[in-house]
Amino acid sequence: MKKSISLLIAIIISLTAFSQEIIPLYPDGVPNSKPSDVEETGADRGLYRDITEPTLEYIQPENPNGTAVIVISGGGYGVIVYNGEGLNTAKSLAEKGISAFVLKYRLPSDQIMEDKRIGPLQDAQQAIKYLRENAQKYGIDPDKIGIMGFSAGGHLASTAATHFEKSYIINEDNTSLRPDFQILVYPVISMEDKMTHGGSRDNLIGKNPSESDIQLFSNDKQVNETTPKAWLTHAADDKLVDVDNTINYFQQLRKHNVEVEMHVFPKGDHGFIFRQPGWMNPLFDWFARNQLL
Repeated sequence: MKKSISLLIAIIISLTAFSQEIIPLYPDGVPNSKPSDVEETGADRGLYRDITEPTLEYIQPENPNGTAVIVISGGGYGVIVYNGEGLNTAKSLAEKGISAFVLKYRLPSDQIMEDKRIGPLQDAQQAIKYLRENAQKYGIDPDKIGIMGFSAGGHLASTAATHFEKSYIINEDNTSLRPDFQILVYPVISMEDKMTHGGSRDNLIGKNPSESDIQLFSNDKQVNETTPKAWLTHAADDKLVDVDNTINYFQQLRKHNVEVEMHVFPKGDHGFIFRQPGWMNPLFDWFARNQLL
């Protein structure tokens, strides 16, 4: 009986340990939108679809250390694995004093967007802009704002990390849209046939994409010397998103003298974070070495 009570108390504490806030990304209207009857679904399962009003969910640590991370869940650009990859990861970050913001981004759709290719990127850029402009409000260092993505969310995170020189949103004050660091977990990087995840590519740039779109959204092709430093992880036996996405991205970062650390697990397949509870330990070591913890 005592063990059951202790377990219940632990669960209650884990659910209430963090202050949470939902932040609308576009209080004055969502750009690149068109009228539709689409309604958001999936809140009951933590697997969102048909998002028309993107948000950030702030997971506030008890003692913020100044570092902020925008967490972007995956789901093949067809769904957002919001709770499993997003909220759970954000709470683990907050336990270390990191201010975590879970991005609920618009999934590419011709029904709700004028140009579905750039909708997710707009939301990622707006999230970076918002945090940088409101750093003081949240007790964060405007030079310690990073982005973290899983699977297709890793593609979006790496897109934000390699396409920041062009603003896809209104940015009258020319606020920097460059994340200070990027964390990619079994990410989709390439849109090329030999390496891409087909579903992610189809949803983002269509079933018959132009060669220019394939090159533009193959983020290994967009790396240069200004790309932010990176921490990468993948499983070698990933059957859904080939580990070569991460390996090739690592090689391009290294070639362009961008600081990068990579961890490849021999086994784990796609979504290994749900089966390997200690997977974040090397990441926290990296945070510490980079004065982010």
